[in-house]
Amino acid sequence: MTTDKIRIKDVAALAGVSVGTVDRVLHCRPNVSEEARAKVEKALKEMDYRPNVYASALAYNKKYTFCCIMPKHASEAYWEEIEEGAMAACDKRRDFHVKVKMFYYRRYDIDTFVAVTEDCLKEKLDGVVIVPSRLAETKAFTDKLHASSIPFILLDSYMPDLRPLSFFGQDSFCSGYFAGRMLMLVAQQSKEIMLMKQMKNGNVASKQQENRETGFRHYMHDHFPEINIIEVNLPLDLEREKYEDILENYFSEHPDTHHCITFNSKAHLVGDFLLRTNRRNVQIMGYDMVEKNANCLKLGSISFLIAQHGYMQGYSCIETLFEAIVLRKKVNPVNYVPIELLTKENVDFYRRTQL
Repeated sequence: MTTDKIRIKDVAALAGVSVGTVDRVLHCRPNVSEEARAKVEKALKEMDYRPNVYASALAYNKKYTFCCIMPKHASEAYWEEIEEGAMAACDKRRDFHVKVKMFYYRRYDIDTFVAVTEDCLKEKLDGVVIVPSRLAETKAFTDKLHASSIPFILLDSYMPDLRPLSFFGQDSFCSGYFAGRMLMLVAQQSKEIMLMKQMKNGNVASKQQENRETGFRHYMHDHFPEINIIEVNLPLDLEREKYEDILENYFSEHPDTHHCITFNSKAHLVGDFLLRTNRRNVQIMGYDMVEKNANCLKLGSISFLIAQHGYMQGYSCIETLFEAIVLRKKVNPVNYVPIELLTKENVDFYRRTQL
């Protein structure tokens, strides 16, 4: 008898137990004696039984709720790509009654993260995708998920001590090191480089940005220690009209700055300023293929963008939860996404929905 023709009742007959007992063993349900479980497992091994978990899950007709916790964002932002990818994965698995609920927190407001995690726990959850906030508050939430046996995936920032089911994102240190290497292909003669940051209370938005900067500074220390790296902060709590004054003062005082780098998705803030003031001798390395960055790339004020495949990350997080929870498959614990370099020559060939 071929393995695809083996039926549960055949396993039950060989094991000398009821069909219901075999079903409980296959689906890891309780109320099975150790003796009966051993008989079933022996029969399954002898018959080389491989259940069709996809069909079984479909027939079970259960509903699944996955929650995504991410920063509140505007349209055309990096996070929107992630959200679109997550919803596309949900749509793909609609036959399994998969639902994805979004929860948003303000990036620099810890209280909003705590509030949305509390709201999330009020749901009947099967799995969670988390863009982490500060470690302590994130751990307080994930400890509760572990206590309730709810699997979760970390997105954007990897915190292995939290013991996630899986992680999706770039190797941020390597990404920053790579960014430095690519920038210096065109900036070898520079005396100084501007590092644009957006901070609040002395902090950038994520651990990922910190690690990118660390990787960049390691590259510069190893290969171009003589070049001065000058930080410029465009504070997040400042009106955007004030940014122009900050940038005008900087470039007036630093005429030798011809290259800029930033590790967030707002390179266009400097790019737009350069275009408005007709400063064509300054080039920028930035992150994320959002529309405003892409426009600056095409117009020449941004030289390079490092893309993260946000859509792919969002899609993969939901698909991984589905495979682990519904299909009971083993999943990869760490999934680093590609570090891809975009220029004005290839940006039109980059697709947000590429998988």
